[in-house]
Amino acid sequence: MAAAMPNILSRRTRVLVASADSGFRKRLMTDPLYAGALREEVCGGAHALARLGEIRCDSVLLDRHLPDLDAGEVAECIRKLYPLVSVEFVDSHRVHVEAQDVGLREAFREGYVAEELPEFRAARTTARAVSPAAILAEIPAAISAARGAERRLAYREEAPFEGMVGESIAMQQVYTLGRMVAPRDTTVLIMGETGTGKELVAQGIHALSARAKQPCVVVNCAAIPDALLESELFGYARGAFTGAVQSRLGRIHMAQGGTLFLDEVGDLPLSMQAKLLRFLQNGEVQRLGSSEVYRVDVRVVCATNVSLAAMVEARKFRPDLYYRLAVFPIVMPPLRMRSEDIPALVRHFLAQFSADVRVEERTVSAEALSWLTRERWPGNVRELQHAVERAFILAGNETELQLEHFKSFLELSGELGEYQRA
Repeated sequence: MAAAMPNILSRRTRVLVASADSGFRKRLMTDPLYAGALREEVCGGAHALARLGEIRCDSVLLDRHLPDLDAGEVAECIRKLYPLVSVEFVDSHRVHVEAQDVGLREAFREGYVAEELPEFRAARTTARAVSPAAILAEIPAAISAARGAERRLAYREEAPFEGMVGESIAMQQVYTLGRMVAPRDTTVLIMGETGTGKELVAQGIHALSARAKQPCVVVNCAAIPDALLESELFGYARGAFTGAVQSRLGRIHMAQGGTLFLDEVGDLPLSMQAKLLRFLQNGEVQRLGSSEVYRVDVRVVCATNVSLAAMVEARKFRPDLYYRLAVFPIVMPPLRMRSEDIPALVRHFLAQFSADVRVEERTVSAEALSWLTRERWPGNVRELQHAVERAFILAGNETELQLEHFKSFLELSGELGEYQRA
């Protein structure tokens, strides 16, 4: 059975290779063991963790010489987040593969997982009556069925960041990655659609870091005109331009010892991207109109609702800055990918609105809650919050929000839109 395993494994697995050496990655994937496997390649440990959040993967080949994170810590994180994913260390310097974890092959053969998961126990029971090839063919389905239950058990210990609501698997991954990177000064890039709570994650990372007692300065790059962005970030000296009657520190300087959160960093103009890159490289700030250079100690966390990788391809974002920012990417799941969190979010918002107007806490009917859970919410948590607030107002003195309170506003909005178009 053990001898036949590699060939059958190669036809069904998705293998993720994490190494900064592109030649080594390609050379490794020519190994006959992985012939025919679905192959994914990433450069570093942070990108490997981000990619695992986007795809189903069976095996990870982790280079011992990662450019960004310690390979042992990355492996530990993978084992915690994805207990059914095989982790093997590879050495790009020695071009030698050493199995360091109980992978899928050994797990099934030795029965490690079968003791805890009914799906694997059923597969092993079937194994007594069928051929080895048929047994192995059932492993992917067993893994897929068991992965959800296994992850839920693994994630129960993680509590949401302050101000955040949600205990779904997708959010537990965010909390885990956030807690893992918080004690470090590593630059973090938080990616996700508008309204998913990127700023709350940034604040959570800051609160859990050694910089928590220092300021967390927020800069919305999309809200500041291009002409003012440099002076806002780097500050200016007296007389630097008309109206500069006194010197002023920039936002970067204000974050001394703390965290600088750059929201919507994808909206930075190319000219500012070069200046930000220089600051990230040497930690120095030069105010507009001044020759003095100040060294600052600031941890940078960024957020974007667009794909910076796509902007790099379109030559709208500097690739060197992208690699500086995306050292540790965290992907925020849209609300439609974690609909199981909607009931808790609705109750949270109702408690807030009830407290604001000092009335008995309102509830929501089962019918309305079911409808809310089925909606797509393109505006994510922020859109859900506004929908609950509108229904809360329309409900008046009623203690329970009904489906009609949510739908009547949508109908009214449609009528107003038709009136405006007319």
